[in-house]
Amino acid sequence: MNGRRRPTPPPPLRTGGDLLRHANREMRRAGVSHGQGFLGPEEESLTLLGHALGLAWEDLPSCFRKPVPAEAATRFLELLRRRTVDRTPTAYLVGEAWLGGLRFKVDERVIIPRSYFVELIPEVIPAWLPPAERILRVADVCTGSGCLAVLLARRFPEAKVDATDLSEAALEVAAENVAAHGLKGRVRLHRTDVMRSLAGRPRYDLIISNPPYEPEKVLRRLPAEFHREPPEALVSGKDGLDVIRRLLREAASSLLPHGALVIEVGGLREAMAREWPRLPVCWLPTADGSDCVGLIHAADLAAFTRPGRRASTRGATGSRRKARGKSRGR
Repeated sequence: MNGRRRPTPPPPLRTGGDLLRHANREMRRAGVSHGQGFLGPEEESLTLLGHALGLAWEDLPSCFRKPVPAEAATRFLELLRRRTVDRTPTAYLVGEAWLGGLRFKVDERVIIPRSYFVELIPEVIPAWLPPAERILRVADVCTGSGCLAVLLARRFPEAKVDATDLSEAALEVAAENVAAHGLKGRVRLHRTDVMRSLAGRPRYDLIISNPPYEPEKVLRRLPAEFHREPPEALVSGKDGLDVIRRLLREAASSLLPHGALVIEVGGLREAMAREWPRLPVCWLPTADGSDCVGLIHAADLAAFTRPGRRASTRGATGSRRKARGKSRGR
């Protein structure tokens, strides 16, 4: 013996509790990032265990002290390996994500749902609009998985919702989610760049967008998990504002006089203020204080973009990203 103690072998992984503790340790040891809809390793471990066992979250406590069948334990450990070694996000491993209490199918064709709109659609945004029963036309630009289009349709039960995305693959996933929530008759999907194919249609009471807004240089610095997501759903040019520039122009002619455009911009508040210092934006409050969702009234947007007035007064220089962007957990 050389006086050194031999490493203590890991405890047997028999019960659900054993597996969860092991997974939490492994995720911390591997330094995985939890910014894609989860707040920490505990939430991800529970999600992976529920998937391996075929149990809902609320039923998992029943297995914490009981032996887990060998096949289920093997499935769980393989999921954990893919999470910690391959850096595959948990939402892709289980094929679903939850937003606003609703389940949505996700895979690597779409960005994993995480949006401050889940806080704002129920009460904050409607407070700026006529009564819900008078909201008849709504648009969700850059819809991805279709999750926000579904939330809008549920919040405004009389409204028809147009949802756009440039990715045909993303729209395939969105179509499944719209159908799963029984909204095929009210949510229409459009493959188009921003709002181009919606031009000439009846105007909207509300347009929302959680567009790509990360500057190109930011993507290179994000953890490996984020490189599993479609880059076109994250990045929007050198300064992150490319899609927002087009959206401001196209939404201006697509809103009813009482309407509003609401955009989630992550860490680009300062960049927007430099690019458009005369654009009136009301930044809506969010629970974590990021306040990175801006509301622009139709009248203000129309005045700002009317012919003869430049929509962009000078080039943006990026942002110091005080608010968290699409790399955050929600």
